[in-house]
Amino acid sequence: MIRFGTGGWRAEIARDFTEENIRLVAQGLAQYAIREGKADKPIVVGRDRRFLSDKAALWISETLAANGLKVLYIARSAPTPLVMHTVMKQELHFGIEVTASHNPSEYNGIKVIVDEGRDAPLEVTDELEKIISTCTPKYMSFRAAKDEGLIEEFVNPFNDFVDDILSVLDTDVIRKRGPRILFDSMHGSSTYPLLTIFYTTRCTPDSVHGNRDTLFGGMMPAPTEKTLLDLSLDVVKNGYDLGIGIDGDGDRLGIIDRDGRYISANEILVLLYYYLHEYKGWKGPVVRNLATTHMLDRIAADLGETCYEVPVGFKWISSKIDEVDAILGGESSGGLTVRGHIHGKDSIYAASLFVEMICATGKTPGEMIDELYRKYGTFCLEECNLRYPAPARAAIDEKIMVKKLLPDFGAPIRKVSYEDGCKVYFEDDSFIICRFSGTEPILRIFSEAADSKTALGYIDAFHSFLADELAE
Repeated sequence: MIRFGTGGWRAEIARDFTEENIRLVAQGLAQYAIREGKADKPIVVGRDRRFLSDKAALWISETLAANGLKVLYIARSAPTPLVMHTVMKQELHFGIEVTASHNPSEYNGIKVIVDEGRDAPLEVTDELEKIISTCTPKYMSFRAAKDEGLIEEFVNPFNDFVDDILSVLDTDVIRKRGPRILFDSMHGSSTYPLLTIFYTTRCTPDSVHGNRDTLFGGMMPAPTEKTLLDLSLDVVKNGYDLGIGIDGDGDRLGIIDRDGRYISANEILVLLYYYLHEYKGWKGPVVRNLATTHMLDRIAADLGETCYEVPVGFKWISSKIDEVDAILGGESSGGLTVRGHIHGKDSIYAASLFVEMICATGKTPGEMIDELYRKYGTFCLEECNLRYPAPARAAIDEKIMVKKLLPDFGAPIRKVSYEDGCKVYFEDDSFIICRFSGTEPILRIFSEAADSKTALGYIDAFHSFLADELAE
């Protein structure tokens, strides 16, 4: 069965991510577009640099064309934000990006993008699943589709995307400072647009891991403290002002300070919100998902603003940004977007804005976040990912979500929410959340407290509480 999660459909290559299933997804989208009267515009098809992504993009394009739909086929690897931007800029109804984002290398997937460049909402993916379960893919060769004008190769789609980012940056302040930047693209598809922005703004960038490697150097293609360790060492050794890491499809960001310090995703959100509000004069609230730092709540309240909490899944963040005209929205996994840009995660724009911030303030990210910690207190987020055997999911769900049982955390609880998994809010603004991943057979546990020891203690309590179910 093909099921869409918070980040699209993802599956193990050869087991479920196969030509047959890839064509089924494309056929489902084609029939949905025709049924909804949205077959009048092209569907843009892009792909990252994972194993099978190039062939999958061809198969998708062929199947769409066989149904009479026109395809804009991006003829080179492209980050997810670019496909979203293209859908928005050209006012298309649909886009497809072949990617499994930050998942391990044995995974690949398909992300469906809808009007205005948004992640496909639940009502769309539910309908796609129903259609896919009964449809049979049509076939037309890529060459024949090109000859009939049904597939058009989009040779250089980057111009509008890069130009729109440059138009909202303070390029003068970046040029004046001219920082030295070491960029790790993690063998992904964001190298060209980000380096173009850096060169245009007169930065001095060097890059690593710019080659295609479908095994991602044996690492997870996510910009975490662990995966960016080598980048951290190189930044210090060679005297760079900043290190930047972006995941394989360009929607997650990691930052390294000039002293080698890893700036977490939560800290990136806090810094950019504070910078936009206090330095650039943007006014408005901020949006975060329920697994993201409560430091945003404290800062927003101090600035006379509101921090809105939404479920996990970036579509909830982007829709809330529109609803309340928020300055920015993001999540602790490293994705964010800013008012006036695309409606999905874009680490290329976020990284560019981060460079502007250090140039405009004359401060390092570490100096800025330490100032905020002194003012608002410390917030330490810890996480634990627990793989579970398939039969255990029902037992875990029964215990937590149905019976609503909880461990003894040894701390006063303010409230408990079951909106998306189980989130426990403690009286001192710390929290713990336990929820199933929407893309992998993993139980994710996040906890934030004033110190790491307390947060890890909450996680250990939940882990012990579920020991019998996880052992099944």
